[in-house]
Amino acid sequence: MSDYVELSQLTKSYPSPKGESLIVKNFDLRIKKGEFITLIGHSGCGKSTVLSMLAGLSSITDGGIILAGKELSGAGPDRGVVFQSPSLLPWFTALENVMLGVNQVFYTASKEERREIAEYYLSVVGLADSMHKKPAALSQGMRQRVGIARAFALKPKMLLLDEPFGMLDTLTRYELQQVLIDLWSRNNITALMVTHDVDEALFLSDRVVCMTDGPAAEVGEILEVTFPRPRDRKAVMEHPDYYKLRGQLIEFLEVRAHRQPVAPVNPAVSVEAEKFRKALLNLV
Repeated sequence: MSDYVELSQLTKSYPSPKGESLIVKNFDLRIKKGEFITLIGHSGCGKSTVLSMLAGLSSITDGGIILAGKELSGAGPDRGVVFQSPSLLPWFTALENVMLGVNQVFYTASKEERREIAEYYLSVVGLADSMHKKPAALSQGMRQRVGIARAFALKPKMLLLDEPFGMLDTLTRYELQQVLIDLWSRNNITALMVTHDVDEALFLSDRVVCMTDGPAAEVGEILEVTFPRPRDRKAVMEHPDYYKLRGQLIEFLEVRAHRQPVAPVNPAVSVEAEKFRKALLNLV
């Protein structure tokens, strides 16, 4: 299967008083159609920066991104984004919030067809009885369900998730992880999710992409996750490879993520350095 998403030599820097501040450097990643990829690393390493560039919400300093054979430039409805906070319009109901995007993307469909799309996805995420409530009447977990429904309702080519469960309690987070993975399975959508949670990454992913620490963060290692699908949390945690993979991720984060690449030695410089060392020895 050919690559569906290609991130090539992706680089992001910002101007600073001391010159350019390099956040991400030469980030390379290839994703197959229908894959679920998680991006993991320490806070501030540039995970969300990579996702933001892929979403078209942040400019690319260097490199490029191809999605479904087309080079990306700016944001677009071909990418559905779920943020840590869903940022719903407070004066609209859950249904009306989802309808905003549906009306823009499926403008040639009838009003009834557009409404059916929004209602379907709200029902699938468990909000059939709450879709006419405004955000103030919904819990944080319910609001995030609206955000997930809104992203899937656009029927994008790719789903991007930026720590969508980071603000939720453990039980709600587990429930929504299952909602997400079930909905993803039904739609066979390509997904990239940023997370700091090792267990979440293992439960959801086909591959976990580990980022090195910044500045100039890059892909450190890629871990294949081969648990069978569809996935059940209990079965995943009882799988004989679970704690081995978990240990590999934790070891990367605790040890290998901090290692900076060693600059290649210039032979000519080495010769001069050795001459200088010998000269100093002769002086002693």
